[in-house]
Amino acid sequence: MSAPSIPNLFGTPSRGGGTQGDRGGSSLSGLGLGLGRGRGRTRVRGGGGAGAGAGSSSGFGSTSAQAHDVTIQGTDTDAAVSRLSAVEVGYLEDPFARLFVQGPAGRRLPIINRGTYTRTTAINQIVDRFLAQTANSGGADDDSIPQTRQIVSLGAGTDTRSLRLFSSSTPHSRIAYHEIDFPAITERKQRIVRASPQLRSILSDPVSVPAEEGTETTWRSQARNNCELFCHGLDLRALAQQPDGQDSTTATASSSSSPGVTLKGLRTDVPTLLISECCLCYLDPADASAVIRWFESRIPDLGVVIYEPVKPDDPFGRMMVSNLAARRIHMPTLDVYRLPADQERRLAEAGFGQVRHMTIDKIWGRWVPHEEKARLDRLEGLDEVEEWGLLAGHYIVAWAWRSDKFQLPDGS
Repeated sequence: MSAPSIPNLFGTPSRGGGTQGDRGGSSLSGLGLGLGRGRGRTRVRGGGGAGAGAGSSSGFGSTSAQAHDVTIQGTDTDAAVSRLSAVEVGYLEDPFARLFVQGPAGRRLPIINRGTYTRTTAINQIVDRFLAQTANSGGADDDSIPQTRQIVSLGAGTDTRSLRLFSSSTPHSRIAYHEIDFPAITERKQRIVRASPQLRSILSDPVSVPAEEGTETTWRSQARNNCELFCHGLDLRALAQQPDGQDSTTATASSSSSPGVTLKGLRTDVPTLLISECCLCYLDPADASAVIRWFESRIPDLGVVIYEPVKPDDPFGRMMVSNLAARRIHMPTLDVYRLPADQERRLAEAGFGQVRHMTIDKIWGRWVPHEEKARLDRLEGLDEVEEWGLLAGHYIVAWAWRSDKFQLPDGS
């Protein structure tokens, strides 16, 4: 399909009425294209952000940088609405999705719902593998004492993954879940947790964690089975400006970082999975690499999952970039990591010995069972089959790990 014949899905009517404009969910934003930050740990029925803290590459104080930061923070609304659409149609199960959407949410187009479903399914499978293999102190083959595991979500926004894990029918124990986002985002989430009886049934009353001058604002909440949620109000560029950790065996990140930035409660001595769903793509490439290095230099047993767009140079890719530019959104890392192989190289150069990647169309083809595809087809028909293939081929999930305590999926 040539570029002129590809529909510009920004501004097309949603099935729920109204216009799918800035927050309304074109197919590009529905699959992500950096517009939807944390999609959350929604569970697949029938059988699973930019930015938080990821701001403009032009610096903290400039007017243009601040304006871009506001735009990026606003993308979390798109993520929440897309997630709720997929839940209400029946693609995903997430009892918390409605809590993070104000007012009515129009139904997204089928291509958007499928995109939300597929990227959620992919990251869920990687998270599940990590948790299964780190459940015990000796690793996947050890039935001994449960150990603490850590998940760090960059640009989490209104991500519901932690909530789903804490309330899952599959018992998960000793998970320390850290979310990093702009202070305004984490404060809003804290207010929602406090005001919602449904959330208070799985989380204790959020309490502020005392912080030193110049560090992030953090609140924490306890869940069952010795699980904890930490929400850090922090611009990721502050991490990028910190030196590498000098002692990766210390018990907490604050003891291995220079004064100015500490992630309260973050441990460096337990297996950790770092998640970036269209978050690091909003940073300058050097800053994005520095953020990964901040964790890599401090945590010996570390895995990472990155979800970002690729292939900006073909006709479809140029259309996507143009649509984003019209909305004053720029993803600097897309200029450097243009192809799937570039994303794999990126993680290898970051110090990870095992690296894998798959585009969303391949994940749909290989990781979603035939019976599940049939179930989804019964929910709503997908007329934009060719557009789906084009769109899904322009997003990638790349993951890597460096540990003898766990292995992530091999990508087959």
